[in-house]
Amino acid sequence: MTSPRLNRVDPFGDLHATPERGLLTGNRGCLVDDDRNVVRHHHGNLWISCVTTYKDWRSPLDRPHHWTPLFFLDDAVALAAGHRPCGLCRREQHTSYQEAVRRGLDATTTVSAAELNRRLAAERLRRGRGLYRAGDRLTWVSPMGDVPDGAVILLDGTPRLVMGAGLLGFDFAGWRSPRVRPAKGDVVVLTPPTSTLALRNGFQPLLDPSAVS
Repeated sequence: MTSPRLNRVDPFGDLHATPERGLLTGNRGCLVDDDRNVVRHHHGNLWISCVTTYKDWRSPLDRPHHWTPLFFLDDAVALAAGHRPCGLCRREQHTSYQEAVRRGLDATTTVSAAELNRRLAAERLRRGRGLYRAGDRLTWVSPMGDVPDGAVILLDGTPRLVMGAGLLGFDFAGWRSPRVRPAKGDVVVLTPPTSTLALRNGFQPLLDPSAVS
């Protein structure tokens, strides 16, 4: 049996080797060396989430000098990790995300994909040379009442999905261990501000069934 590759993404954006793949794939550039080993956390600022099947296209999991497929439980994880919907294979969701961000910013024109990439790059990691180290991940603080459904917060350092009156803990197999959502107070938010803005202004994320069951 082939061992799982280091290409499953958690809400922090870190890579793991687990058998679960989830609802979405995506990429953040080429992450492997010429020997097909994962050697980098990301390459460039184009971080997208994609459908797992598009036309009859096939992409190798570890081709050198080619984007490296990653896998996400759902949109909540992808957004929390710093990705946005792909403008090609998820055109409708990409346009909805753009429009939601535009409304949130009260902008008169569409926010371009390049601008979304720039905003998310500034919001997810501390500035550096493209190398990832523990502690590089950025978070921010918001009143609990302002955090929309679909966003991920940190509670005692654990990622939890905000859904209605509850908070759900992350697992690669689904959202688990429900807890009551605090009625007030400030919380640490993992989902970048731009994606949280999109969720607050009408973007509907694709969620694993465990989040809505």
